[in-house]
Parts: sequence; C-alpha cells; structure tokens
Amino acid sequence: MRKVLVCLSIYLLIAFSFKAVSADELRPTIDEHKIEVFISNEYSHIDFSGNDRLSYYVFNKAYRGYLNLLNAGKVNPDKKIISICDFNLPSTENRLWIIDLATGKVLFNTYVAHGQGSGEECAQTFSNKSDSHQSSLGFYVTSETYNGEHGISLKLNGMDHGFNDAAFDRGIVVHGANYVSQEFINGNERLGRSWGCPAVADELKMPIINAIKDGTCMFIYSPDSKYEKNAYWLNKRIERLPEPDMYLALAMPTAKPKCTKVVYQYEHNGKVDSSRTVPVAQ
Repeated sequence: MRKVLVCLSIYLLIAFSFKAVSADELRPTIDEHKIEVFISNEYSHIDFSGNDRLSYYVFNKAYRGYLNLLNAGKVNPDKKIISICDFNLPSTENRLWIIDLATGKVLFNTYVAHGQGSGEECAQTFSNKSDSHQSSLGFYVTSETYNGEHGISLKLNGMDHGFNDAAFDRGIVVHGANYVSQEFINGNERLGRSWGCPAVADELKMPIINAIKDGTCMFIYSPDSKYEKNAYWLNKRIERLPEPDMYLALAMPTAKPKCTKVVYQYEHNGKVDSSRTVPVAQ
C-alpha cells in the first residue's frame, strides 16, 4: 500500500509540473511579416482613382478584423466586400469606403453620419448603451433588410462585446437620411447626425444596402485607446490567410530577409500615414 501511495505521489508531482497548453498555443502561428505583406498587397491593389484614399493604418485594422471574422465563419465568404467608416475624419469628408476585395474596386466613397451624442462635426465619444444616441465602434456583420421609419433599412449585428454588441437591440441600422448631403453641410458646416446609425444619403441608400447586405463586414473606426487595446476581433491572432491571388504569389518573398525586423511606412496625402515595425521570424 505504501508503495502505491509513493508511486501516486510521484505521478501527481510530474503531472502538475507541466504547464497546461491552450488550444490557441497548439495552433500553428503565421509569421507577422507574412501577414503584413499580405495586407499591404491587398491595399496596394485597391484602385482609389476618383476617390479619396483610405488611410492604410485604418485599412490594416479593418482587414485584420475581417480576416478573423472570415476564419470564424461569421461573414459571407462568397461576398468579399468590406465597409469602413473612418470616424477619425470630420463628417464633412467622404469617410465611408465600401470596397470589393475580390476586384480591388471602391464601390462607394461617400458621406456617413455619426450619432448626435457622439459630437458635432467630429465623432469624439462612443457608447454601446441604449438611448445614448452615440455611435458604437467596432466590427459589424450585415443582417436582413426591413421597411421602417426611414424606408428600406439594413440591420447590423455588432460583433465586439462591450463595444457594439447591443447594436441590434438598439436599432442601429444602415438607412438613408436627407441630412446626409452636401446641401446640409453648406447650411450647417457639418453633416446631419443620426441616433447612432451609420446613415447615408437617400439617393445612395438602396445601391449601398444591396451591395453590403447578406453577411458582409463593416468596421467603424476611431482612435480610441480602450477599444484598440481590448477589442477581440481586432487583436485576435490571425490563424490563416486566404489563398493568394497570382499577384500576391509573385509579390511574396521566397526567402526571409536577413534582418530581424522590417519597417513598413505608408504615406497618405503626401504625409506619413503610419509606420509599422514587424519582427521577422528567423
């Protein structure tokens, strides 16, 4: 009996001396350099001709979340469209980009409203609470359409817990509004504001809704430190990349650089938009 107890004690000691390994740790990791090259190539093949150029910094964040949602089966894999609202820009600028990632075409670059409670010309505060009339940051997946107060509108499912996951219950939708217009800006020095919805111009409502409905990704961005630090889909490790197109296969380096870090620097309107230092696995 004593021998059995000694053997059992030794077994338990050995068992508890090993660190528990999570499922995430067992998954193979993708080199961050490879991810950055992939996203950079996706961005470089977007045709911004005739439109304002979306900040690469914002696109990088939007695309990382899109990939994580795609890998998790949360977005429609057959409709490779992403909508990006850059609320770091004032409402008087075309701060909504709707991009067909399959073709690299900008489908729309236009005005989009923020919530009354978020600010005047610029959106500065954000909330996930009902009756706040504020916009909510984060990733959304488009849902079904319905006929409501603003006519045909598109429901949104907020995917970021604590930041926008109350959007569906709050009635945060894509709808048209007559206050989203150049005429309103001319008379008020800002765009009109919603009750938290990313409202668009009445005349673009149906083309935009038809383009982004059926499970596509929307990202509403502002440089909010709490969101950037804690948002799940934004910070989740990317587990796999889509199959590369021919241009990407040609662009990807066949050998890793000899240096241990690579600095990516991007310009926007003649100024440095962002600079990222990426470690290269040896």
